[in-house]
Amino acid sequence: MTIALRRGLLALLAALPLIALAAPSPQQVVQQTTDQLLADLKANKEHYRTSPGDFYTSLNKIIGPVVDADGISKSIMTVKYSRNATPEQMTRFQENFKRSLIEFYGNALLEYDNQDIRVLPSKAKQADPDRASVNMEVRGNNGAIYPVTYTMVQIDGQWMLRNVIINGINIGKLFRDQFADTMQKNGNNLDRTIDGWAKVVAEAKNTAEGQKAAGND
Repeated sequence: MTIALRRGLLALLAALPLIALAAPSPQQVVQQTTDQLLADLKANKEHYRTSPGDFYTSLNKIIGPVVDADGISKSIMTVKYSRNATPEQMTRFQENFKRSLIEFYGNALLEYDNQDIRVLPSKAKQADPDRASVNMEVRGNNGAIYPVTYTMVQIDGQWMLRNVIINGINIGKLFRDQFADTMQKNGNNLDRTIDGWAKVVAEAKNTAEGQKAAGND
């Protein structure tokens, strides 16, 4: 009995480093990022209201490492345009996209007023073990529940954000449609579209708010 117990303890001790080094699950990535984000916002909200630039910088440090900027950029640009883009154009678009996404997300978060947020268990895509969805529920002060779904992808053992659906609005699809429409308006001039991406995101925000208002009617 003593020998068996000793062996069991040794096996547990040997496994501890592996447990400590285990990569966070999709749900844990979303939960940890959300907790860190809300703690920072709660501590500095009044400062961020008057200095949103500081909030964007902090937000980028928190969520930047878990955003698959390369995958999202290619998805928005689609193969139709990305296959003809130079590495410099792709890098510039990723930078512009990430900065605009941070501001898009940050402006919405500044309106956060201690609503109840609950991260639900992740659901792996059966057809692809490297993809998963994590659902979140945001309960407004009026009692209404707004669903949020994060699409997560596993890259080099780390789960990263690829897309988000907020209250039925697919942000990735919204940006993709806006990109294609802007390319058409710009006569397929990729540089002009990339350089004007901040304006495109602003238009996407207005479109999203319009869809949200229509859904509440």
